[in-house]
Amino acid sequence: MSAASGYCRACLSQVDESNTCVACGSHRLLRHPEINELAIAHIDCDAFYAAIEKRDDPSLEDKPVIIGGGKRGVVSTACYVARLYGVKSAMPMFKALKACPDAVVIKPRMGLYAEEGKRIREMMKAVTPSVEPLSIDEAFLDLTGTERLHHAPPALTLLRLQRKIRAEVGITVSVGLAHNKFLAKLASDQDKPDGFFILGKADAPGFLLQQPTRAVFGVGPVFAAKLEKDGIKTLADVVKLGEKTMAERYGDGGYRLAKLARGEDYRVVSPGRERKSVSSETTFFDDISDYAELEKRLWRQCVRVADMAKSKDVSGYVVTLKLRTQAFKIITRRRTLSDPTQLADTLFRVGRELLKAEVDGRKFRLIGIGISNLVHGSTDIMDLLDPDAPKRAAAERAMDKARAKFGDTAIMKGRSLRSR
Repeated sequence: MSAASGYCRACLSQVDESNTCVACGSHRLLRHPEINELAIAHIDCDAFYAAIEKRDDPSLEDKPVIIGGGKRGVVSTACYVARLYGVKSAMPMFKALKACPDAVVIKPRMGLYAEEGKRIREMMKAVTPSVEPLSIDEAFLDLTGTERLHHAPPALTLLRLQRKIRAEVGITVSVGLAHNKFLAKLASDQDKPDGFFILGKADAPGFLLQQPTRAVFGVGPVFAAKLEKDGIKTLADVVKLGEKTMAERYGDGGYRLAKLARGEDYRVVSPGRERKSVSSETTFFDDISDYAELEKRLWRQCVRVADMAKSKDVSGYVVTLKLRTQAFKIITRRRTLSDPTQLADTLFRVGRELLKAEVDGRKFRLIGIGISNLVHGSTDIMDLLDPDAPKRAAAERAMDKARAKFGDTAIMKGRSLRSR
């Protein structure tokens, strides 16, 4: 393929220097001097959970949608309409509803989201084996050397992938294309939703100088506040101080930030990147002391963890129960299994035993469950002392298929997997 000055995002034809695609008349064009030279991409699904809900219920299309729990929970995802009202991910629900009282609040369907995330991941892997997942809805891709396979440079291959996801999954994704991971991730945030932003080697330095320190992944609120207190608000301020001073003042974090402020990131896209744990937790609307009620909440979290573990094809040897008391004290209890698990049934059986030891009249405001010491693949525990375990494992696998097809209304039915 000859070098192109750009591509039409509507029909994917090559375009020249004009402002209109000759093939289809679209003005939505993608151009950049380095468009056929860059190969590191970051793909991020746009408001993923909310997008899935709007796809499945077209009546929600123009409405503000919030995915989350009760008033004492937090926002998992807010659609772009809700974001216009100031609603953000991780915002307490009561604040979100105060900002957007007309929002449609939907409880997460994690089983469905996990399935769709896995589906998109497989589409990415069909483009390149070098896919490094960051979460259920985003990943880095390295398309170096794929030109011969796809008969196209990485930019055009990514445009095709973006179109395929929109057509087959029914949601949009935003793409950032650059020469390293840091710049690619930064780029994917610049043109949301359904965006495609190219950040080349030549324009990266000037672009970075204008960015606030908070734009850098890993600079959290505490670090950002400390930097701002010291008069460091932008990456230009970081570059001005230099690597040595940043390292002396802020240690490894300061040195890393100084490197990134100059666009230096030598990390490779690593398909084997290991996740250390899988967990889920929920904050209650009212504090709970009753064991039976805590047990119900625990089951729901076990299902969510199991869904995530299955979507990532991992199992864990260590089960961890997390509780937060009315006085905000955090309690964690762990148990190591003889065999790794990804089953909600096993998680629940272990978790409720750990829970029993802690329920003594105290009120709790949060409960969570997780697995760690992860291994790839699934192992259904065949406990010789529990002959019904294989049957429950088979039932859970069947329930997974039912929930993927009919939705998470099957979660409560799934509680019949428990035996007392």
